[in-house]
Amino acid sequence: MTGTSSQQTTDLPPAWEPATVEAELYQRWVDAGYFTADPTSDKPPFCIVIPPPNVTGSLHMGHALEHSLMDALTRRRRMQGYEVLWLPGMDHAGIATQNVVERELAGEGKSRHDLGREAFVERVWQWKNESGGKILNQMRRMGDGVDWTRERFTMDEVLSRAVQTIFKRLFEDGLIYRAERIINWCPRCHTALSDIEVEHSDDEGELVSIRYGSPDDTGDHSIVVATTRAETMLGDTAVAVHPDDERYKHLVGTEVQLPLTGRMIPVVADEHVDPSFGTGAVKVTPAHDPNDFEIGQRHQLPALTIMDEHAVITAHGPFEGLDRFEARPAVVAALRAQGRIVAEKRPYVHSVGHCTRCGTVVEPRLSLQWFVKVEPLAKAAGDAVRDGRTTIHPPELAKRYFDWVDNMHDWCISRQLWWGHRIPVWYGPDDKVVCVGPDDEVPEGEGWHQDPDVLDTWFSSALFPFSTLGWPEQTRDLERFYPNQLLVTGYDILFFWVARMMMFGLYAMDGAQPFDHVFLHGLVRDPAGKKMSKSRGNVIDPLDWLDRFGADATRFTLARGANPGSDMAISEEWAGGSRNFGNKLWNATRFALMNGATTAREVPARDTLTDADRWILDLTDAVVSEVDDLYEDYQFAKLCDALYHFTWDELCDWYLELAKVQLAEGGDRADSTRAVLGHVFDVVLRLLHPLIPFVTERLWTTLTGGESLVIAEWPAASGHAADADAAGRVGGVQKLVTEIRRFRSDQGVKPGQRVPARLSGVDTAGLSALAPAMASLARLEAPGEAFTAGASLEVALAGGTVVVELDLSGTVDIAAERKRLAKDLAAARKELAGCDAKLGNPNFTDKAPAEVVAKIKGRREAAAADIDRITARLDTMPGS
Repeated sequence: MTGTSSQQTTDLPPAWEPATVEAELYQRWVDAGYFTADPTSDKPPFCIVIPPPNVTGSLHMGHALEHSLMDALTRRRRMQGYEVLWLPGMDHAGIATQNVVERELAGEGKSRHDLGREAFVERVWQWKNESGGKILNQMRRMGDGVDWTRERFTMDEVLSRAVQTIFKRLFEDGLIYRAERIINWCPRCHTALSDIEVEHSDDEGELVSIRYGSPDDTGDHSIVVATTRAETMLGDTAVAVHPDDERYKHLVGTEVQLPLTGRMIPVVADEHVDPSFGTGAVKVTPAHDPNDFEIGQRHQLPALTIMDEHAVITAHGPFEGLDRFEARPAVVAALRAQGRIVAEKRPYVHSVGHCTRCGTVVEPRLSLQWFVKVEPLAKAAGDAVRDGRTTIHPPELAKRYFDWVDNMHDWCISRQLWWGHRIPVWYGPDDKVVCVGPDDEVPEGEGWHQDPDVLDTWFSSALFPFSTLGWPEQTRDLERFYPNQLLVTGYDILFFWVARMMMFGLYAMDGAQPFDHVFLHGLVRDPAGKKMSKSRGNVIDPLDWLDRFGADATRFTLARGANPGSDMAISEEWAGGSRNFGNKLWNATRFALMNGATTAREVPARDTLTDADRWILDLTDAVVSEVDDLYEDYQFAKLCDALYHFTWDELCDWYLELAKVQLAEGGDRADSTRAVLGHVFDVVLRLLHPLIPFVTERLWTTLTGGESLVIAEWPAASGHAADADAAGRVGGVQKLVTEIRRFRSDQGVKPGQRVPARLSGVDTAGLSALAPAMASLARLEAPGEAFTAGASLEVALAGGTVVVELDLSGTVDIAAERKRLAKDLAAARKELAGCDAKLGNPNFTDKAPAEVVAKIKGRREAAAADIDRITARLDTMPGS
């Protein structure tokens, strides 16, 4: 062991000030190379890749939570002797980044088309190099122990080579194809969107019921459909009903007239239709609705595109040139004029998709795009979890994973952008199509041109577990750290990112899963449990918390609320509590050091130690084992609570107070206590380091003289059998002291005031050795010759009953105390009467909200309890 003495406390200021030391400590860790992984090491590997944040991004609470958990896991593994690689990176964020630069250009009165593609991409790279990646510096402020020497960017040379390689392999294996399909289209960004780039909200609109066929209900050839997008009827090519719906069997196979157009469209039977919803008949617009597209495919219906990429009506007629939201009321008005409107419901609240980047309402649109054929890839991804190669934590979320991978649609991977990995496909004369790999020559000559689209950002992100390690080259990093041992990410991107990494990892790496374990955490919500959003004004900025409370308090607050797979609500009060915990740890360790706590001396044999020493050592062993078990199950909230309560309640509030008495004895007893203090604080600082690295580093290096907690060994339980008898006796002291403190408070004695007392039964209860500590903790002093037993209580313990008599003469002004208690009693009786009056009034109990009635009942119970307490106190006062 390394040693220390009380003289080293000069290194510790009186208070913990995070802002003065965090940046310096972090840079020292980086400069020392603690976070740099060695692929030649013979240690067992442990690799995590960071879910790459957008290059445009800034640290939000979701990032802060995720990074707090990942850092805790990697720091612990490093202390356990693993070769740890926590690999950082950023995503090029196609749409988001292009929008940022386009806004800059707009401020200059230009568009990307004024620059041209090549110059625009150069401008984006310039922005990335000058302004992008702010989040990386914010990760440093959080204390992220990542390997900065391996930082990756999804558009860098190595990752771009990986993208081009896997695209060509998938293309040649027939797993990438080009086809017309319905996709999410943003009329403002002019690109297809992935599902994760579409945010749904409940918007007000109108539901319009329209009669097709005969203009009224007198004929047999009419049918009513309902829609929230009346303008799309211009592209209808059928009406669909359920094949078993008796109401419409006579119409199936016939045609009805489509209003406003004069076209005749068929009535088809399709099991997709829900006969119990609405009229049981639905309009079919194959070019503008994904479900309608499927119906159209099954019935060989034409798909008529009636809007352009700006969502402007292109269908010939009076609505041509109108924006979709202008066309909607115009179409309804024209139908109303023909008597075709059967019913109108407004406002009608329904789910509407919006582009997450610009807020524009997304338009389903038939478009020629590139797709990944996911069926064989998704099956492999499902099998890897089913056969145990990859384990999902918590296990109940595996069902959600299977629901997605077992029912996945082909993935649209093309985006109509300029920033991103360009589709490596070239078109030439005579309809030639060539997919170009990273080592292939690009076709040249007249008539050859490259596909203008770029790949979905998630395509390159899906390669992250292996592309960041050098694939397709067989690098030492790839051999050493693939599969990744763990992925930590939010359950909300289980489908969008996790499933796709599984698909591509298994495909590219010959069936080897990208990670052995997937830990899914929940979302961070506001104190009321609501989702944070700028529109609600309830966003909590982690950078503000870092400034005000420090990184340790921010991290501990988030980890303490993290139950696997569950959302968590956070508040400023929690962060303040975590800061107070750091201060408590600082003050307690500083106190121990000032009193000579040391790791230079081995803890003496247990049979030479006091009950208090054996008790705290046993609790230390227990918390080591408990924390280990909880880490392996990713139970962060529980392990944080275990460490919090052990440190604050058992170590600081009890053992330090018991140790003061032992230190005061001097000699061997004091030396033993200093060794126990040093050992316990050494262990607790090691246990807490992954969660709160800065304050623990400063305290531990001072306590032990060691180089750094980052590379210190993770603690292990001693293996000693727990001393149940010692624990029982210390528990007896705790109960007795707690009861005496409560009794003193009831008697009006100030907390710090010493009171003469006489105790009987201490020896019988087996607590004689702990009597001095008990007296110190309860602020009792020996009875004098003039002792008067003015108040007494009995405390039943396992070994017998202890009687405590207190001499309150000179400690309490009995007359003043009686006057105060009488006033409190009157107020409690008045409160009770008021509550009884309300609860006895049927007009109140029958009409008031249930929560209001419950609140009054709670107040009544509190008032009744106060009356009992005060009355009992008055009865036991001297002179009663």
